[in-house]
Amino acid sequence: MRVSLSRLAHARSGDKGDGSNVGLIAYTDEGYALLRELMTPEVVKAHFSAICKGSVDRYEVPNLRALNFILHDSLGGGGTESVITDAQGKTHAQGLLLMEIDVPDDFELK
Repeated sequence: MRVSLSRLAHARSGDKGDGSNVGLIAYTDEGYALLRELMTPEVVKAHFSAICKGSVDRYEVPNLRALNFILHDSLGGGGTESVITDAQGKTHAQGLLLMEIDVPDDFELK
């Protein structure tokens, strides 16, 4: 079954210079296990290919059931240098939650 990430997690995002930070927090332990498996830096980089010109790093925060992604070179220079609409990366969390992934048919959604 194909679902948006918003069915498995919520997210927060922000910026640091020219990089954006997206935290993806699973609702359940099972959801976290699935996200750890599916949400690789390569998958996130592909999803944000139009804006992320650099690499993507992933950090695991298991006690919070969270994955934290750093999207390098994704803000056109950062808040004070960029002419892009969201130079602080505040909407990147919502953008990631719109991504669709395949989950097992018997996976219990929140």
